Amino acid sequence: MTIKIKSGKIKVLNIGIELFYSELKKQGIDVIHVEWKPPIKLEKEIEDILSKVM
Repeated sequence: MTIKIKSGKIKVLNIGIELFYSELKKQGIDVIHVEWKPPIKLEKEIEDILSKVM
């Protein structure tokens, strides 16, 4: 989460956890939510099987 204060007003960019976004929004804070999850790391064997199936 990034917080920027400009001219006495708080602006927030929330990345990931939507609960933070919801709670800030309820408080009237200017907030933008970016849905992000880290990429899944698969084992090489499983990755090979999936690439054949898909």
